Amino acid sequence: MNKYMAGIIAGFIATIIMTILLMLKSIMGLMSDLDIIAMLASMMGDSRVLAWIAHFMIGSIGYGLAMAVVAGADRSKNFTLVGAVIGAAGWLMMMIALMPMMGNGLFGLAMPSSIMIPIATLMLHLIFGVVLGKAYAKLVFKH
Repeated sequence: MNKYMAGIIAGFIATIIMTILLMLKSIMGLMSDLDIIAMLASMMGDSRVLAWIAHFMIGSIGYGLAMAVVAGADRSKNFTLVGAVIGAAGWLMMMIALMPMMGNGLFGLAMPSSIMIPIATLMLHLIFGVVLGKAYAKLVFKH
């Protein structure tokens, strides 16, 4: 399969997994202030529909294409590790750029859940990255 299409599909799969984990977090009543869709909506005229679209576009196209460009189709690369590094890079961008832009402070520490925000989001981004890498490996070498 074309590496770019494999990346986009892998990104979509990883975004579904991350979304499920975020929904489970909400169902369990954990860190109610960490609502990614509400945060994105606040930057998009309070449109939750646009926020959901952006969430899936960032995960599928943004991260997926990053995976394709960084990992390529070189079988000697550890795609799981590459995915985890891409996930961690996305987390760092979220913590130092997006969180302050949304008024949540550096690393989201101004939010009520404080130190739990960077810890939980790092775990989510690492899981996302591992799924991204595993899915990409399966797809890029599929005949």
